[in-house]
Amino acid sequence: MEQVLGKYLPERSVDLCLQLIKVNGVHLKIVNERVTRHGDYRRLPDGKHLITVNATLNEYRFLITLVHEIAHLVAFEKYGRSIKPHGVEWKRTFQFLMLPFLRPEIFPSKLLPLLALHFKNPKASSSTDARLSIALQQFDKHENNKTYVFQLPIGSIFRIYNGKLFKKGNKRVKRFECVEVKTGRVYLFQPNAEVELINN
Repeated sequence: MEQVLGKYLPERSVDLCLQLIKVNGVHLKIVNERVTRHGDYRRLPDGKHLITVNATLNEYRFLITLVHEIAHLVAFEKYGRSIKPHGVEWKRTFQFLMLPFLRPEIFPSKLLPLLALHFKNPKASSSTDARLSIALQQFDKHENNKTYVFQLPIGSIFRIYNGKLFKKGNKRVKRFECVEVKTGRVYLFQPNAEVELINN
């Protein structure tokens, strides 16, 4: 297990993660990329705890995702199954479990201030924290010809992962109103949503 984790995690975080996995009886499954989520936690009918994490994540996002999912398990075990999945109990648990990892031996120093800010009130996904998400994407290994919604001029046409086309509109507080070309329906996009520019 240590060798497998070493391929996906920052080197100095492997032992801490192994401890979390063993102490909490986690069955970890590393899976092919799912566009809609980085990872998930499920309690199986036999009582075992299954956590899946996308294999394609960079080492820092992999670590955050793994601890995020373990925090679900720990929070449910401690507070019961009736708590909200990303409610206050989960947030406290995630903060507590993540604290030992927020060190310069594990994360690059330029990420640490953004992580400190994020973990004051962690979101349901690190992807919804635009500044942190963009900073983490610098460490992605794969070639990426995509751009972000916030970079596009208003009126641009862009394609998302499932092939649907949208026209970028104005910013509404934090997110951008974008109109699906085919249906005319308005959707809100996070500024850091990865898209493919078709034309502007």
